[in-house]
Amino acid sequence: MTDQASRGKISREEVVHIASLARLGLDDGELDAFTRELGAILDHASTVAEIDLRDVSPMSHPIALSNVLRDDVLDECLELEDLQSNAPDFFEGKFRVPKILDEP
Repeated sequence: MTDQASRGKISREEVVHIASLARLGLDDGELDAFTRELGAILDHASTVAEIDLRDVSPMSHPIALSNVLRDDVLDECLELEDLQSNAPDFFEGKFRVPKILDEP
């Protein structure tokens, strides 16, 4: 982008160029609207860029994160007979389900 764009201003010609790179067909009203909207976004970005961050250490997340995982403990399993009694179709230790694909 040009120096002008880095200060929060973007020209209509730059928006036309960006739209052509994105293969967007924009009419005159859309070009005007996007020029204003992109200009507002760049204005905000330049305001944020002016914030003094010298005393702020780099971070990947503003809040400390830690995974809360439970211990992987072996627990009581269901008996095979209980599984069979609740299954509509159980054969040779496996659940039978309706065929959903036309493959053999």
